[in-house]
Amino acid sequence: MVMTLAALDVDEKFIYEILKSPDFDSLIAEISRFRFLYNLRLENEKAKSLLESSSIWETLRNFTFYPNYLQLARTEYTGSGLKSGDCVLFLGSGPLPLSLIELCHEYNLSGIGVEQDGKRADLSRQVIARLGLSERIKIIDGNHFSLPLETRCDLYMVAAQAEPKSEVFEQLARVLPEGSKVSYRLYEKGLRRILDGSSLFELPSGFEEYLRVQPEPPVNNTVVFLKKRQKRFQAIAVRSVVLYLKTIFFNFLLRLCLVCR
Repeated sequence: MVMTLAALDVDEKFIYEILKSPDFDSLIAEISRFRFLYNLRLENEKAKSLLESSSIWETLRNFTFYPNYLQLARTEYTGSGLKSGDCVLFLGSGPLPLSLIELCHEYNLSGIGVEQDGKRADLSRQVIARLGLSERIKIIDGNHFSLPLETRCDLYMVAAQAEPKSEVFEQLARVLPEGSKVSYRLYEKGLRRILDGSSLFELPSGFEEYLRVQPEPPVNNTVVFLKKRQKRFQAIAVRSVVLYLKTIFFNFLLRLCLVCR
């Protein structure tokens, strides 16, 4: 039911009214948790069905959302400027890391999945082994606090399941080398926008957005690409914010003085 509602195309004014609701935060937390558990169950079921299949690649390609992941992988590859032999890290890879599987299989990349749940990590290792990709994709137990790794990565992908988003990106901003590329996906239209926590958090100043790729059918996700700022640019960004706030405060005082005359 929630998934059907999420797919509806609704007026942006209606979305704005929902966002202003005093009960929004608690309500969205419950709905997001339900969506997370529902999607996780689907991934678990699909992963287990792959392990039981006598033709695992054929079964995978018959997966309902396979074309979506194929197109998203193409977007991640081109948007981040990856090339054959590069390494991709997927944070919150889950029991069936399709994004990582597609990137490594289609574009000859190496991949690292980071998953904090041991059972999901084990299940994904079994699937990857059956797909014949164990040499290219490694799954490690951990979360965002496990970074940085010794292995140099050319792209850090943040999964929808990697939560809380603000904490995840604050950690990445602290520990990733300057110039590191990060990508994440979000929904920008309809009810999906408010059901997706990725669209409602603010990026830390340590990142700058350099590309945003709008979705084309069958994909519904916008893909956002970030780059870790160099420290001198971070300092400039902070000074700019401070200057902006000072300007607002000065204008407020000026108007107050004029009113009090």
